[in-house]
Amino acid sequence: MAEQQKTILVVDDELSMREYLELMLEREGYAVTTAEAGRQANTILEKQFFDLVLLDIRLGDISGLDVLRKAKSLHPKTIVIMISAYATAENAVEAMNEGAYDYLPKPFDNDELKDTIAKALQLKTLKDEKAQIDSELKESLHYGRIVGNSPRLQHIYEVIRQVARTRTNVLITGESGTGKELIARAIHDQSERCDKPFVVINCGSIPETLIESELFGYKKGAFTGATQDKKGLFEAADTGTLFLDEIGELNLQMQVRLLRVLQERGFKPVGSNTDVSVDIRVLAATNKNLEEEVIDGRFREDLFYRINVVEIKVPPLRERKSDLRALAQHFLEKYSREAGKEITKISSYAVDLLKKYDFPGNIRELENLIERSVALSSTNILLPDSLALSIHKRRWIEGIKNRRFDLDEVAKGVSLDNILEEIEKAYLEKALECSNGSKNKAADLLGISFRSFRYRCSKLGID
Repeated sequence: MAEQQKTILVVDDELSMREYLELMLEREGYAVTTAEAGRQANTILEKQFFDLVLLDIRLGDISGLDVLRKAKSLHPKTIVIMISAYATAENAVEAMNEGAYDYLPKPFDNDELKDTIAKALQLKTLKDEKAQIDSELKESLHYGRIVGNSPRLQHIYEVIRQVARTRTNVLITGESGTGKELIARAIHDQSERCDKPFVVINCGSIPETLIESELFGYKKGAFTGATQDKKGLFEAADTGTLFLDEIGELNLQMQVRLLRVLQERGFKPVGSNTDVSVDIRVLAATNKNLEEEVIDGRFREDLFYRINVVEIKVPPLRERKSDLRALAQHFLEKYSREAGKEITKISSYAVDLLKKYDFPGNIRELENLIERSVALSSTNILLPDSLALSIHKRRWIEGIKNRRFDLDEVAKGVSLDNILEEIEKAYLEKALECSNGSKNKAADLLGISFRSFRYRCSKLGID
């Protein structure tokens, strides 16, 4: 997200001071407006918002304190710094009580003034970003343990509400790491079985030689080592919900056994001649295309239709980027608590960088990334570098450098702003690399002024 140029209103009745401050602040990259009197400043403030007001306390018509009150009443988020050649403790206290950020006496030290302004605006940016994040997180829907409010997820939430209180078998499909188990848990939690067992079976993690006994249990003496009766996972899930994760990994023999259980609501434990009846709700998930598996003979068609009464397709993270900030913040808070750290937020630039990455590992990869970043972070905010995204960032930059622009894409629709921003950022970073981090040299390499270079870097989030 490109940062907008910060705006400053300078209010001083001395022309030379106004011109001096305007020149100095513009060199720092700010957009500066000036006013020579208090009433003129009030009129300007009524028409325009400013990030910061630099305000002399003694003006030709009304007091700077009156302008301070007007500015804070119109724009509570505007920062006001008072300056005066007649500074007194009483004036300073009154100004601070009225909401001034700081009070500097004239003549002031240029570096001190610039530093005060920079810190004040940085604080304002952090507060604004936190307010934006809080707003987005407040608006984002947490459905059980699922985080997100994208249109695709809202449709899934509606399907969950419709099927939760039925006995309908549900097939949850999607790439690995998309949160299929969370969908299954949400269905269980919204069902009448919510206080009953929720048993998860990962069909791909149990060896074929053990899967039958794990699922259906066994009787004492059924095989070597069976020294006592043992209940299987199906029986453990009785009256509750059984979640068959990665059901596409079951071999054909076990598919036949599973189909019988679903049809007859019963099974024989290994080594037993007696059926065990169970009352279970079956939910299944897979990252495979089971229709293709059926066509290729690797999955039984009758079982497919039995488990696929209702299908919920979970989108990959790259197709729900609007949920990324809420997800990242959710994992940040989780792992900050576990690590005993006070990392409160992820910078907007870091979120922008995350959104440029496709996350082939989906939400699981994002969670792992945030957990690792929290463990390694030494600050209370996660920046692009602390997100351990350097490898992805390099890949992205290399992709821009090697990109061949196809003008035929225009016919399909493109974002010119995004394309130009990508090019600009890649050139700025390459110039910094060639100049060993010297902004002056980098600006010369690109044929632009130092001020322009610094502004562009700030706008695009380049340190």
